Amino acid sequence: MNKKRCSWCEGDPIYERYHDQEWGVAVKDDRILFEFLILEGFQAGLSWITILKKRAAFRAAFDGFDYKKISAYGPEKLEALSQDAGIVRNKLKIKAAVQNARAFMKIQEEFGSFSNYYWGHTNGKIIKNKVILYQNAPAFTPRSTELSKDLKKRGFNFVGATIIYAFMQATGMVNDHEQSCFKNQ
Repeated sequence: MNKKRCSWCEGDPIYERYHDQEWGVAVKDDRILFEFLILEGFQAGLSWITILKKRAAFRAAFDGFDYKKISAYGPEKLEALSQDAGIVRNKLKIKAAVQNARAFMKIQEEFGSFSNYYWGHTNGKIIKNKVILYQNAPAFTPRSTELSKDLKKRGFNFVGATIIYAFMQATGMVNDHEQSCFKNQ
C-alpha cells in the first residue's frame, strides 16, 4: 500500500525522500539549522527541487555548512564559489552566506545556541496547522515576518518573511503537512 503524502512531493523520488525523512521534522542541531537557513536563502526565486538536486554540491562547496569556516571566507573563496557550476552562483547569495555565518555565531554567543534563539520564538512548541491542500498554506505568517525582521536587524540577508516561513516548515517549527498525509500526526 502506498503512503499518502503531501501533494507537493508526490511523484518525484527526491521530493518524496526529502518529505518523508526531513521536511517538518523538528531540528534543534545548530549545524543543520544553519544548512537549512542557507539553502532556503539560495532557493529564493528558484524551485526547492533545484536546491535539493544541488545539495551535495552545496555541502562540498561550503565545507559541510561549517559556519565557523564559512564566516572566515575571503575574496578568493567567494570567487571560487561564484565559478562553481554545482551550486547556485548568485554572488549576492554567496556573500550573504558568509554574512549569515557571522551573524549566526553572534546569536550563538548571545543565546547559547542558534536553536535556543530560534525555538524561543515559539517557546519550544511546534505550530500545527490544518492544511487541506498545500497550495492553500500561507507563504508567510505574522510570526515569520517578526522572525525575519529580527534576523535582518541582527545582520542576516536573504531572510525575508517567505524564506523564513519555508525555513520554519522545513525545520519542523511549523507542521504544514496536509491533513491526509501520513506525516500529519
